[in-house]
Amino acid sequence: MSDKQSEGYKVISDNRQARFLYEIIETYEVGIQLTGTEVKSIRAGRVNLQDGYALLRNGEAWLINVHISPYNASGSYFNHEPRRTRKLLLHRQELRKLIGKVEQEGLTLVPLKMYFKRGWVKLVIALGRGKKLHDKRESLKRRQDQRDMQRAMKRY
Repeated sequence: MSDKQSEGYKVISDNRQARFLYEIIETYEVGIQLTGTEVKSIRAGRVNLQDGYALLRNGEAWLINVHISPYNASGSYFNHEPRRTRKLLLHRQELRKLIGKVEQEGLTLVPLKMYFKRGWVKLVIALGRGKKLHDKRESLKRRQDQRDMQRAMKRY
């Protein structure tokens, strides 16, 4: 394997809906505690971050409701539960900072992207504030205006 390939990262799953539903304030790269069959399923790209979120309980971060499909090549006995709660691995300082922001400002932790980085599964979680309906309409309008400007520039 070449140096460039080992240093880069391969995106497995991307939660594009989260950027539409939440106003992203800050992002963190975290590790995730997985079993062997979960890693094999992730390598096959069978992950859905759509409904997932993270919670902070007892000084630890937990990833909830992320669906990792069972691994087909092995028997069902050693397989994992698809929507089980998984522990997130963060530095203690980052965890303290997140606990303060989530409890005091009422923000939400949302998974944005899952990828492999040097053989390890990494997850990008974001501190987000839920958008109201008028904010969503505004972002749709802004996106439509950008498209119109690109079309006009392309013609001339």
